[in-house]
Amino acid sequence: MTMTAMLRPALLTLVALLTIAPALVAQERPSRRDQPQPERQQRTEQPANTTGVLRLLPADAMSEKEINIGGRNLAYTATAGTLSLYDQSGERSAAVFYTAYVLKGAEAGRRPITFVFNGGPGAASTYLHLGIVGPRIVDFGPDGRDGAAAKLRDNPDTWLAFTDLVLIDPVGTGWSRPAKSDGGSAFWGVQRDAEVLAKVIALYTAKNSRSASPKYLLGESYGGFRAAKVASALLGGQGIATTGIVMVSPLLEASFQWDGTRHALGAALHFPSLVATELERTKKFTPQAMAEAERFALTDYLTTLAGPTPTGDKAKAFYGRIAQMTGLPVEIVAKTRGYVRGAYLNHLRETGQLTSLYDASFGVPDPFPESEGRRGADPILDGYTRALSGAFVGYARDELGFKTDITYVLLAGEVSSHWDWGSRRQPPGASDDLRNLLALGPTFRLMVAHGRSDMVTPYGVSRYVLDELPPMGDPSRVQLKLYRGGHMFYFDADARRTFTAAVKDFYQRAP
Repeated sequence: MTMTAMLRPALLTLVALLTIAPALVAQERPSRRDQPQPERQQRTEQPANTTGVLRLLPADAMSEKEINIGGRNLAYTATAGTLSLYDQSGERSAAVFYTAYVLKGAEAGRRPITFVFNGGPGAASTYLHLGIVGPRIVDFGPDGRDGAAAKLRDNPDTWLAFTDLVLIDPVGTGWSRPAKSDGGSAFWGVQRDAEVLAKVIALYTAKNSRSASPKYLLGESYGGFRAAKVASALLGGQGIATTGIVMVSPLLEASFQWDGTRHALGAALHFPSLVATELERTKKFTPQAMAEAERFALTDYLTTLAGPTPTGDKAKAFYGRIAQMTGLPVEIVAKTRGYVRGAYLNHLRETGQLTSLYDASFGVPDPFPESEGRRGADPILDGYTRALSGAFVGYARDELGFKTDITYVLLAGEVSSHWDWGSRRQPPGASDDLRNLLALGPTFRLMVAHGRSDMVTPYGVSRYVLDELPPMGDPSRVQLKLYRGGHMFYFDADARRTFTAAVKDFYQRAP
C-alpha cells in the first residue's frame, strides 16, 4: 500500500530524465551459519567488503516460531535479512531488505511462495506485511483508526496458512539502501526497478532451493503495476514463469487514472467510486444502487460528457441525475459540466471534515477550516498508518532479532520525486504486460482487488482494463474483487477475512 498519490508529482520530473545507470547484477552473498543464538535465532555474516551505511546492517536473523490459526498450529521459520546487489565491476551496489516466512514440514517443491511488495513508488512492504499477509498484524485500537493505540497481535488471516511469504523492500525504502549516498537513482525507474526485483526474486529462489515452487506476486498500488513488470522481467530475464499475480488497489493505466477531471472516459471510470462513497457515507449502499451507477457511468454519463455540452431540459435531467447520485447541489454539478470529482471532495470538506483520498468515506475534523483550499495531511496515509513504521521496527528488533540503528523508511519521498517513468509521450501502463503474461502462460492467473471508496486508484479503471483484455482461455483466469472501504481496505477485519478467503480459493484452484 503505500503511495500512488505521489505518482502525479513524480511524473513532472520527466522534464529532466534520469541518465540510465549501468546494468546491475544481483549476486548471492557469502553466508556461513554461526552457532545458534538465544531464543533459537541464527545469524549469517555480512559480506566482507561492507562499507558506508551498509555496515550498519546486521547479519541475517533466523528464528523458529509458531501460530495457531483456527485450531491449526503452524510452525514456521522467520528470516529477516538482506540480499546483496553488485554492479558490473563487482562492487557491492546495494542491500535489499526482506522478511521471509516459510512453513516447517512442508514440501518446498509443492508449496506456493509469494513475493510481496507495496508501491509508491517509494513505499516499503510494511502495509501488506502488518496489514494482511504476515503472521503478526497491527491493531489500531477499538475504532481501527488510532495510530497511538497501535499494537501487534497474531493474525488469524495470515496467508502463511496457504503460501510461504517473502516481503521485499525496494532500494531506498525500509532498510534497503544503495552502497553510496548518491547511488539510489540507478534503481529508481520503471524498467530498472522491475529488473532488479526480478533478480532479487531469482536470487532468493536459487539460494533457498525454491525453483520448483509455484510462484506468485502480490503488489499494492504502484506495486500492482510493478508486479506485472516484474513478472515480465522474471520470464524474459531470469527464465522464471509466474504462476499468478494478486493486485491490491493497483495502478494499471495512468492515462485513465490521472484523467478523471479532464477527459470524459477518465471521469466516467472515476464516477462509480464517488457514488460508492456517497452511498457508504449516507448508509444507503446496496448492490442495486452500485450497479445503476456503473451502468450510468459508461452509458449516458460518458456519452454526454464526450459530446456537446447539454442545454435546456437535457442539461437539467443530466445534471439532476448526477446530483441525485452524488449528493452534490445541482448548481455545482452544472458549473463543473458533470466533471464532479474535485467538486465532490470539496463538498465533503464543507461538512467540516477532511476526507482521505485513500478512502473518501473516512474523514477527520478539518484542521484548517478557514483555508480556501485543502490543507492538512491525509487522514489515512499521514494519519494512523504512519504508525506502521514504528510497529515494524519494534517487531523486527524484538521478535525477529534484526537490530539496526538505520532509520526504517516507510514512505520515501526522494524515491518518488526522482522516479524515471520512461517515455514522456507514453503514460505508464501494465495492459501490454498482462496480455503477454496471459497469452504466454496458459495457466497464469490474475486477481485484482479494490475498495470501492478509493479515490487514488478507482476500481472503475481496473474493471475497464480487464474488460478490454481479449478472450484467452478460461474467463476465471482473470478476477476482479470489490470490497467495502478504500485503498487499504484490508485494515477492516471483515474485508480482510473475506479477501483472504478469496485469495486462498484462488491459489487452491490453480492447475
